[in-house]
Amino acid sequence: MAMRFFPLIPIFTLAIFCCFSLILGQQPYIGKGTTACPRRGNSNSIRGYTCNGVSRSCQAYLTFRSQPIYNSVSTISALLGADPSQLSEINEVTRNATFETNRLVIVPVNCSCAGGYYQANTSYVVQNADTLFLIANNTFEGLSTCQALENQNELPRRDLPPGTILVVPLRCACPTKNQTEKGVKYLLSYLVTWGNSVSRISKRFGVDTNTTLEANSLSYASSTIYPFTTILVPLQDPPSSSQTLQPPPSPSPPSPPTSSSDGNSNKTWVYVVVGGSALILALGAIIFCRVYRKGKKKYDPAIVSQSQSHSFEATEKPEGKILLEGESEELSEMISSIGKSFKVYSFKELQRATEDFSQSFWIKGSVYRGVISGDLAAIKKMEGDVSKEIKLLNKINHCNVIRLSGVNFNEGHWYLVYEYAANGSLSDWIYSNAIDDKFLNWILRMQIALDVATGLDYLHSFTSPPYIHKDLKGSNILLDSCFRAKIANFGLARSVEGEEDQFPMTRHIVGTKGYMAPEYLENGVVSTKLDVYAFGVLILEMLTGKEVAAFYTEDKVNLSDALRAILGEESDQERLRGFMDPSLHGSYPLELANFVLRLVLNCIDKDPENRPAMHEIVTSLSRTLDSSLTWETSMNISVCQSFSRSS
Repeated sequence: MAMRFFPLIPIFTLAIFCCFSLILGQQPYIGKGTTACPRRGNSNSIRGYTCNGVSRSCQAYLTFRSQPIYNSVSTISALLGADPSQLSEINEVTRNATFETNRLVIVPVNCSCAGGYYQANTSYVVQNADTLFLIANNTFEGLSTCQALENQNELPRRDLPPGTILVVPLRCACPTKNQTEKGVKYLLSYLVTWGNSVSRISKRFGVDTNTTLEANSLSYASSTIYPFTTILVPLQDPPSSSQTLQPPPSPSPPSPPTSSSDGNSNKTWVYVVVGGSALILALGAIIFCRVYRKGKKKYDPAIVSQSQSHSFEATEKPEGKILLEGESEELSEMISSIGKSFKVYSFKELQRATEDFSQSFWIKGSVYRGVISGDLAAIKKMEGDVSKEIKLLNKINHCNVIRLSGVNFNEGHWYLVYEYAANGSLSDWIYSNAIDDKFLNWILRMQIALDVATGLDYLHSFTSPPYIHKDLKGSNILLDSCFRAKIANFGLARSVEGEEDQFPMTRHIVGTKGYMAPEYLENGVVSTKLDVYAFGVLILEMLTGKEVAAFYTEDKVNLSDALRAILGEESDQERLRGFMDPSLHGSYPLELANFVLRLVLNCIDKDPENRPAMHEIVTSLSRTLDSSLTWETSMNISVCQSFSRSS
């Protein structure tokens, strides 16, 4: 039996290895490259994962093990430059939660290609006795490397001056063409710790071990991994908090064949073990994935949080009237589907919520404050076709985009019920000719700018198809009770099909004067760079406290030329100080203000191709906010500084 079986074993094993192990890997595992800074490790991955994916930027995930002082949602998100709302949501904890020590935390990041390597950038202020090795391997736990830090900042490896601000490239990657064809949508950079193996990591995330090996250019014969390194885990679905729990112990991965005195007989049994284990793992992973997908229910906050829908009352539909001329069938279909995602209020409910739309409940324009089930809401009366805005808000769910919670149609008018923004619009706070007793300090302005940029990045990069807002301005940015920004009013928003560099065109020019980009006004060119231009204008107004019209010396002058004429090509502190909002005096470092103004100039560049993408702006503003907080601490200025001059 043994002699008859023996010739089949190598063939079976070879088939297994050919199918799984000998496929070209997606990214090379870093190995021992970070055990000491002078070592170069794998030259292909020591600085980061190479830009070989389908996209130059993507949604990616990191893991981080909580440790004092980085053991809460706020401190971990600040350290890694992540959105605290997204971090708390994916880990299913509150925004003020603190994790137990050594808890595995999932961190969503926007991964982008820079200098040939994928990375998610954050910043770090050097402390006493810090070295690049300690920063990379202790503070960031191996999510960066000494070599990456050195290359990014062009600094020596020793004697880092305390207070130095470093750009920290975090290790992330985007799926390759081969991976996307196999259903992989995300890559998770998993931090290896003591006792980890590829099989145990794969099991934790419900992934076939061979798929993880392939993603890291590893094989069963060479699958050793080391602490303080990252291993990429290919995922078809976003990771969940349940996967952060420690799985039960599992057998160690099979050892490679070794020679012995028994010769071929021992090798035979090794082949049996290797081949059988590979087959069991492959089949087990397939069965697990199918059962997991079948039993798993996707969590959609936009649907779960909705109350049960009510049907429209017949008396609220005008008899014999076409609701929206030429689109009655489409509107009818939309109405029938609204209840699946939003609550459909009766008009009587909205009347009770606003005391019959009393003047005391009026906010501005056609917007009223209402009290529904004990909670505040904003109720906006709208004319015309609102189907596009409703459909868009049904697709998106982001903390920096206003949330639509319900709708009503009555006597030819739509009433949209939104989450309530207690502090009103941004324009009420930033213009010197606005309400005089309202004031935002530098930190709040930078946080709001980052919030808006993050929301736009979500629309541009993480919706399918991408969307542009087309009417970004201070009055369309709302502030909640914590002064966190929400992008609102999507009446002019539209999708951008195809590649951005194709620059589709339109003859229908709509928007707000001063915020519309030159290429749009002159040629009708439409791209995400329209929002980038408007964002630059918005930040300019936030820095100066003046409306954009104040910067034009004549009707046809380009805004970027006008701004350069005011600022000059070289930094002049007195000129810069006079340019900034006087109410900010003494609350910001001039070098950071100059940095943000240069960012504004890039955003309003006449050539749209020269403007940065929103994910680049998010990175820059995240660094600015971190540096501002550090400066504020060093100057002993309270973060809780008053929001009001009168107080």
